[in-house]
Amino acid sequence: MSFNTLDSADLKGKRVLLRVDFNVPMENGVVTDRTRIHRVLPTIEEISAKGGKVILLAHFGRPKGERKEEDSLRPVAAALAETIKRPVAFADDCIGESAREAIETLADGDILLLENTRFHKGEEKNDPAFVAEVAKLGDVYVNEAFSAAHRAHATTEGLAHVLPAYAGRTMQAELQALTRALEHPEHPVMAVVGGAKISTKLELLGNLLRKVDALVIGGGMANTFLAAQGKPIGKSLCEHDLIDKARAILAEAKGADCEIVLPIDATVAQKFAAHAPSHIVAVDHVGENDMILDLGPKSVAHIESLLEKTRTLVWNGPLGAFELPPFDEGTNAVAQTAARLTCEGKLLSVAGGGDTVAALNQAHAAQEFTYLSTAGGAFLEWLEGKELPGVAALRT
Repeated sequence: MSFNTLDSADLKGKRVLLRVDFNVPMENGVVTDRTRIHRVLPTIEEISAKGGKVILLAHFGRPKGERKEEDSLRPVAAALAETIKRPVAFADDCIGESAREAIETLADGDILLLENTRFHKGEEKNDPAFVAEVAKLGDVYVNEAFSAAHRAHATTEGLAHVLPAYAGRTMQAELQALTRALEHPEHPVMAVVGGAKISTKLELLGNLLRKVDALVIGGGMANTFLAAQGKPIGKSLCEHDLIDKARAILAEAKGADCEIVLPIDATVAQKFAAHAPSHIVAVDHVGENDMILDLGPKSVAHIESLLEKTRTLVWNGPLGAFELPPFDEGTNAVAQTAARLTCEGKLLSVAGGGDTVAALNQAHAAQEFTYLSTAGGAFLEWLEGKELPGVAALRT
C-alpha cells in the first residue's frame, strides 16, 4: 500500500487540519478514558515541532446535525491540554467566522480544537459545500482517525480530495500492521474469531478462510458450528437459523485448505453468572440443561500448540464469556500464550475490536501484542476485505 506520511510533509507555517477520533467516554462533562487522546499525542507533537498550526477536527456522539451542549468537544479540549501539558485553544464551531478567527490567532506550533463536526448535517452526508467550507481553514490535511475511516464523511474522506493529504503516525502504524497481518503475512497465519453471533461476522469468516491457514472459532458463535456438526449444545446460545450457513462455511474452508478449529471440550454451567457452579465436558457430552460458556483445557492446549507453529495472528472477539469468572480462563490462557510468543519474536500479533481489547487487557496480554487496534467497526471491515473510504482517499 502506498500513501503519503508525515515524512514527506512540509508543515512549517502551514495550517494543518488534523482529523482525530476524540469520541471518548465522558461522564458529567469529564473525560473518563483518555486512551484515544494518548494515541494521537505523537502526531500532534510532531506537527507542532515542525512548525505547523495544529487544527484538530473530531466528532463526538450522534447529534445528527444539531448543536447539542452534551455533545460539545469543549471538555475534550481541557482533557487534551491537561494530557499534553500545553495550552489547547477551542473554537465553538468547525467552520465559519469563529473558526477562522481562532485560527488567525495561532502561532506556529499552537494547538486548536474545533467544535464537533457532526453539529453540521454536511459532515455525515460528505456534502461538497461543507467540505469546501472546512477546507478553507487549512493548507494540509492529516488523517489520524482510522477508527472512523470506514465512514465516507466530509472530514474523514472528503477533505483528502481537496487538500494535500497525509496519514498521521497512528493511522500509518495501523495500516502497516494490518497490511503485514493480512495482505503480505508470513505463514502459517492463524485467525481467532470469537463473540456471540455468526450473523455479525459472516463476511469476516468468508474473507478470512481464504487468507489464513487456521481459523479458530470461539465464543457463542462456536455453538452454532458445533450444532451444525450434530453436537449437543444444551441451552447454549445458538443461531439455529444459521446452522446451514455454518455447514457451508465448514465446507468452503475445506476447499480453501483452511483448518477450522472448534472446541473439543467446554466449560459448562446451568446459570449465566459469575462463579456459577461449572464443570468441564467433551463437546459430545453437553447436557440438555448446560450452557457452553468457555473453552475447556484440551481446547486451549490444542490452540496453544497451533500457536507455537504460527507466525502471524489476527484476533477479533473473545473465546468465552470473559466478563464472568471463571469463564475467562480460556481467553486468558490463549492471549497470554500469544503475548509470550510475540515477546519471543516468534509471532506477529494484531488484534482489534472493543470486546477484544477489553479481554486482552483483562488477560494482561494487550501490551505485548504487536499491534492493538481500538478501531472497532473499521478494524472489522478491514478484516472483511472491504475498502475503507478514509484509507482509499489517502492512497497515492
